[in-house]
Amino acid sequence: MIARLRALEMLHGFDTRNVELVVGSSAGSVLAAMITSGVSVQDLLDHQRGGADPLNPLARAGFDHDSSVGGSLPERPPLRLGSARLLGQVVRHPVRLGALTAVAAVLPPGRGSLDGLRAAVREATGEGAGWPKHPQLRVTALDYRTGARVAFGAPGAPRVSVVEAVVASCSIPGWFAPAVLDGRPYIDAGFRQATSADLAAGFGLDEVFVLSALASHAELPRRGLLTRLERRWRQHLTVVLEREVAPLDAEGVAVTVITPTLAERASMGANLMDHRRRTRVLDTALAAASAQARADKR
Repeated sequence: MIARLRALEMLHGFDTRNVELVVGSSAGSVLAAMITSGVSVQDLLDHQRGGADPLNPLARAGFDHDSSVGGSLPERPPLRLGSARLLGQVVRHPVRLGALTAVAAVLPPGRGSLDGLRAAVREATGEGAGWPKHPQLRVTALDYRTGARVAFGAPGAPRVSVVEAVVASCSIPGWFAPAVLDGRPYIDAGFRQATSADLAAGFGLDEVFVLSALASHAELPRRGLLTRLERRWRQHLTVVLEREVAPLDAEGVAVTVITPTLAERASMGANLMDHRRRTRVLDTALAAASAQARADKR
């Protein structure tokens, strides 16, 4: 997402920090929080490459992309159901909530720590700084009891800090424990939503860029159970993404949807938490973005 967003800035001549609205889910929520706090995409790219300015909030917090949220595999979780209440909701509303929400309900709470991520976002945003007004920020998570999407920062949403909202949005069942905010547990919104692009509807925007690292029309050969499961997950989220973009299309907004190319999919692999692939993914994404820019100019 960082590579593709930097390419968009260079191609269209804008600074992401000057847009009107940023919506982020899961890893995208980290990016969204950084951008709306004044961290440039170039700073994020430099930190990915290991050459960040010491004043960069990620550098100040000592955040390491390869170790600060754990390794490539989660710690062994306890053998218990993640959310019996959510599973009951899925049984009652299977079509509305879907199979991925059922998976989230069944997965046990993880033992991993998001303290490193929490420190990095706090360094960028300030714990008590409140929600940014320009650009406006929306961070999404799922209520782990009902399966409802919550857009933190939106009118009527629970009032929490940006730091806690990002941690909630990144709390992957089976990997990390649910984030409990005001007595309610929340998990990664990726188990039901692709990007929550529909939240950009109603703002009177002229143009929206949607970056989804998970949805993809590019298909890899089926090799192994994990690859097949990852492929089915991406297929589902691609359908969800199309539904999310529909309200923007209906408003006449110019929407650009960016999903991984076949080369980017291959560089990612089936395990999206495999930090050993990080620099390969970054380089492949930069190359893909450059090729797309050249094609657009032609």
